[in-house]
Amino acid sequence: MKNLIFGFLILGLTIGSAKDNSKEVELIVEDIEVVLEDVEVVGVNYNYLNAIGYRDAAEPVKLLEQKVASFDLKNSDINTGEKQNYNVSFEIPEGKISAVFDNEGEIISTTEMFTDISLPLVVSNAIVEKYPGWKITGDVYIATYVKDGELNKTYNLFIEKTNIGKTVIKTDESGNFL
Repeated sequence: MKNLIFGFLILGLTIGSAKDNSKEVELIVEDIEVVLEDVEVVGVNYNYLNAIGYRDAAEPVKLLEQKVASFDLKNSDINTGEKQNYNVSFEIPEGKISAVFDNEGEIISTTEMFTDISLPLVVSNAIVEKYPGWKITGDVYIATYVKDGELNKTYNLFIEKTNIGKTVIKTDESGNFL
């Protein structure tokens, strides 16, 4: 019986000190600054980013598409508060995106054009396979997006081969020749 009472006494002290420790841990956690990196905030235009496939895009394209998707129309100077569409252009040296936003800030459509960006591997492989020995000297990437509608991505590729000359070919994002 003495052992049982002694056991309960030890158990009570252990639980009591565990409670005290948890209070200390809570106080310490409240004082720690937590920095989260690479957190993806889902906004009103996440559907645009998912539809356009920005994760697979060349870096300049990805950068500008993210900027377009995060544009805050409601707090911008161009918002008049009226129910209308707003045309907004975003530019970097490698390209441009023209976007149409509704009065709530949601993207209705975009037109993108970028020059001399990294090509998707499937497009590069299609060129090498169909045009062996040719060199890609430039490219123009064009994409059009319509909310709940069509998405078109094309690459106009400038290729040349010594002693033959230059030509322009067009592919889609899957490397199919158009």
